[in-house]
Amino acid sequence: MQYSSLFNAVKLGPYSLRNRIVLPPLTRSRSSQPGDIPNQLMAEYYTQRATAGFMVTEGTQIEPRGQGYAWTPGIYSDEQVAGWRLVTDAVHQAGGTIFAQLWHVGRVSHTSLQPNGDAPVAPSAIRADAVSVFVETAPGQGALAEPSQPRALTTEEVEELVKLYKQAAINAKAAGFDGVELHCANGYLVNQFISEHTNQRTDKYGGSLENRLRFLKEITQAVADVMGSDKVGVRFAPLFESTTESRVYLGLVESDPQQTYMEAVKTVNEIGVAYVSLAEADWDEASGLPEAFYQGVRDNFDGLVMYAGKYTAKRAEQMLANNLGDIFGFGRGFIANPDLPARIANNWPLNPVDPTTMYGGTEVGYTDYPVFDENVCSNNELDKQMV
Repeated sequence: MQYSSLFNAVKLGPYSLRNRIVLPPLTRSRSSQPGDIPNQLMAEYYTQRATAGFMVTEGTQIEPRGQGYAWTPGIYSDEQVAGWRLVTDAVHQAGGTIFAQLWHVGRVSHTSLQPNGDAPVAPSAIRADAVSVFVETAPGQGALAEPSQPRALTTEEVEELVKLYKQAAINAKAAGFDGVELHCANGYLVNQFISEHTNQRTDKYGGSLENRLRFLKEITQAVADVMGSDKVGVRFAPLFESTTESRVYLGLVESDPQQTYMEAVKTVNEIGVAYVSLAEADWDEASGLPEAFYQGVRDNFDGLVMYAGKYTAKRAEQMLANNLGDIFGFGRGFIANPDLPARIANNWPLNPVDPTTMYGGTEVGYTDYPVFDENVCSNNELDKQMV
């Protein structure tokens, strides 16, 4: 077996994972319209990938204002919960473990995606730049657009959002999910509260780093109260550099990212969450995180540490050998290779990703990627390929 250490079982909260190869959250925009409802096609997609150690769904908006891209699924209506039950039932029948990623985009949205065409909501009324949103221009058709000017949430509205996160966790439990992951990365709502660049509040949710982390702390505790802390994960994107590349989403670089994210990790560790997921920069010239950061996470967090972002099996194995990471997300690799763990184990070649079918559309580029057939395929060196 190739990369055998990636196939050592590991405990994630109450679950025993068969391998350390994770399907990370990947926006695919295939929910049924109207209503942003998960469907049978999505159930097939996740079930195909159920041999992952575990899976995290695409970002799933906790309320209508939380949407920044057309056709992404929600988890706030009865119809959406029923749709997700199709997914979880199918995954569990296939022997898989699946968490729901709870998502709110905050200011990274457009008035056409908001209830009544209202302005998006945010910690402060600062418009997002250097990112794009995706809006529907006709049934089944869409285009990238600049985010709209947001309005600042009142203190009472922030407190209400904490309750909405709790309700989303209740809905995830009702939908049969094994756990939930909080999306606190990539410049979306929770990241907007954390960041010095987007949070200019003067109430208890702004000012000091402790105050900027308050929203993170409250929503993490709220979902832990529902699911149990050992069934909760939190995702951050601790960027130490940015890029001029055109990006649909990116994130925010703090003046002291080491301090900011070490405190964030300590905050969720005190609540006892099962894992932290750290999304590394994935553009072409991006370098890895500083060694001091990797070590700091290990020293300050008691649960599993997950990394994702241009990971190969070889790199994941090196991180595991150095005791810096425990589980690893393989995004593009899993999009094009539903049988990715088997391909890694057997050193089989990978299907290439079709970038034109990443977001929206039909089963094409979604559920029609083939599994490996030894009778028609030849071997190749897996560690030369990006997975």
